Amino acid sequence: MGKTTFTVECPCCKAKLTLDPELRAVLSHEPPPPTRTVDDLGAAFDRLRTKSAEREQAFKDQLRAEGEKGKLLDRKFQEGLKRAKDSPDPPRRPYDYD
Repeated sequence: MGKTTFTVECPCCKAKLTLDPELRAVLSHEPPPPTRTVDDLGAAFDRLRTKSAEREQAFKDQLRAEGEKGKLLDRKFQEGLKRAKDSPDPPRRPYDYD
């Protein structure tokens, strides 16, 4: 890197960019240093346990819904069949309107 390059720090994320004004391009990018989101390790473990419990509950809900899916589809089919039997005429098709 010659004298024509310079380094700029991003004000938002603190990443460092090396720029070349002649080429008008970014020559290199240094990612920002990692930041800690939690100051207390116990709080971090509590957050992980909470997220784990939420994932487990979502999995159980989805598993239950998947188990009842067959019943739901059967009930919808029976309802549609009942409506089809009660209807005197079949539904009009789009090309019947011509």
